[in-house]
Amino acid sequence: MTAPHTPPHQPSANDPWPAPPHAGAAPPAFEEDGPDMKTELREAAVIAVAVAVSGALLGLLWGWLAPHVPLVSDGKAVFLKDTEGEQAIGADGTFILLALAFGAVSALVVFLVRKRGGVPLAVALMLGGLLASVVAWRLGILFGPGDDVVARAKAAGPGVPFDAPLKLTAMGALIAWPIAALAVHLGLTALFGPRDPEFDPAAPPVWQQADGAPQ
Repeated sequence: MTAPHTPPHQPSANDPWPAPPHAGAAPPAFEEDGPDMKTELREAAVIAVAVAVSGALLGLLWGWLAPHVPLVSDGKAVFLKDTEGEQAIGADGTFILLALAFGAVSALVVFLVRKRGGVPLAVALMLGGLLASVVAWRLGILFGPGDDVVARAKAAGPGVPFDAPLKLTAMGALIAWPIAALAVHLGLTALFGPRDPEFDPAAPPVWQQADGAPQ
């Protein structure tokens, strides 16, 4: 007589100790967690340069929208036409508001393109935003009213008002762009960025012997 064939063990769906994969089987593939560091650094450099170049647009808008300070000459000296005017403060405020808007838009565009966060990306947004602010500041002064007040006063003539050179009195305005870019980027990443996989208590443990028995 021959012994009855014993059916091989069929693992149950609720078996907490499933058998290990057969010898020679390919290990499970894991999804890559984003690009490597070299790729991230290269992308961050490109983003920083692109953001810095966009500061030219901020400079042009600042020179166009900022209120100018009117001056007047009596032929011997130059005075403020309106001693109680707030045009100088308005120029700083215009720069800050524009920089905040540009920082938020740059962070939004970068997030829509990348769809993820990361330290290199955050640093690129901050550094690019700071460089963009410097570019905007210098470009706005360059394309604004000339800085040779004496020559412009002589050209205008006594009693004729003319615009003072555009300048930024509050140098802290230069950090408005990077602060806005970082805040918006972190907020978008926290709300809509990729999530880490959650722990599944029903998943089989990985610490088991070759025969499937727990250690």
